[in-house]
Amino acid sequence: MEDTSAVSESASPCYASAMGFGVFIHRSDSIYNDRPAEQYQFPRQYLGRVQACLGDWIIYYQPRKMAATRGYFAVAKVAQVIPDPEVSGMYLALIEPGSYLDFINAVPFSGPDGVIERSVLNEERRISGRAQAAVRPISAADFNRIVSIGLDEHEPELPRLGEPAATRPADGFEEGAQAPFLFAQERDRITQLSSRIVRNRLFRRLVLQAYDKRCAITGLKLINGGGRAEVDAAHIRPVEANGPDILTNGIALSGTAHWMFDRGLISLSDELDILISRQANDPESIRGLINKSGTAIVPSRSFERPHPHFLQWHRQNCFKQ
Repeated sequence: MEDTSAVSESASPCYASAMGFGVFIHRSDSIYNDRPAEQYQFPRQYLGRVQACLGDWIIYYQPRKMAATRGYFAVAKVAQVIPDPEVSGMYLALIEPGSYLDFINAVPFSGPDGVIERSVLNEERRISGRAQAAVRPISAADFNRIVSIGLDEHEPELPRLGEPAATRPADGFEEGAQAPFLFAQERDRITQLSSRIVRNRLFRRLVLQAYDKRCAITGLKLINGGGRAEVDAAHIRPVEANGPDILTNGIALSGTAHWMFDRGLISLSDELDILISRQANDPESIRGLINKSGTAIVPSRSFERPHPHFLQWHRQNCFKQ
């Protein structure tokens, strides 16, 4: 946390306040107990600012001074604000389950037209100290601008061959329509951030982009007619089991590998070794399908790889030991 301004607030277990958009700074090397898809830990001095976001959407941001920063990288909805039950003087912003969504495009602090988050500019149009605040309010215009860039599909990812393609009706408001996230008014189409059809499409785009359209288990990269990738974007912890739409809960799998993964015939260790169930009726054939190294092929950047938290869930709840 970078802002040192003090805020005096009451400390009741659950809070209600006027809703508003916000920006939460998150570092991958943070000393705070942050799990972006689940919770955001912060000290008392930010309580008022976090309370102001209760029931509304926030954008996660990594500071510019971080190596390989992702800039503005995700959205999520704040469901509850509570005192941290484990750390005195700290608080938790609890994220609404299923609301977290990674951007498919990293959004930098500054673009061709200057600073993206214009709320941080002072009257002289210079960057103010507000830009250093770990938690800060953001205007609806800034929120819409950042989300529009972060979720813009320059070339929509085609579905696998045989899957239905989304169609766009005349008004362009169909859930499955592959239209850019542009908001004509402050909260127009904000409900699309919660649309399962839209989120599945964006999650597929995100995972295939990170895995270069290559199956993590077999190593195959098959592109069929019209540029379709014959690989699935699989949730490690399924949405039905409260699995979030976060890249670290995703993995690219070919159809057969996806089927085996969902049915617990294969899984991954925390070190990404491919595990084969003892209950598989033809383990030798499975060994013939998997990558020869016996290790999953995953993105080179650590923040894009499957998180042990989700892999452990899969081994405990899906994998047939």
